[in-house]
Amino acid sequence: MMEASCTATAMLAGPEIAVAADSVPVNRRYLIVRTFPSGALDGVDAAAKQKVNDNNATLRVNWEKSYVDANKTKTYCVYNAPDEAAVRDAARLNGLPVDSIIEIPETLNPR
Repeated sequence: MMEASCTATAMLAGPEIAVAADSVPVNRRYLIVRTFPSGALDGVDAAAKQKVNDNNATLRVNWEKSYVDANKTKTYCVYNAPDEAAVRDAARLNGLPVDSIIEIPETLNPR
């Protein structure tokens, strides 16, 4: 069970940052923007997604979800990872481009 100070830190930091008993952040959320050549996303099937997920797991990176533009050339992906370097390492491991990485520090709900 987490100590009271760890719980307070997690509450102030927002629900996306998990805090271990020793007060070290376990994961952060990131938005990754990627640009692909036309048609590159057409062959993405369950097996390809599973391979990306398996590779990511070796680096403690988790692909939460992605959004794709109408042309299927740009994606906006939400990832959980220990740090930005892990996200970049996972992209290299999977042969995926990275245009930019933006940390998502906190969720602001509309209600």
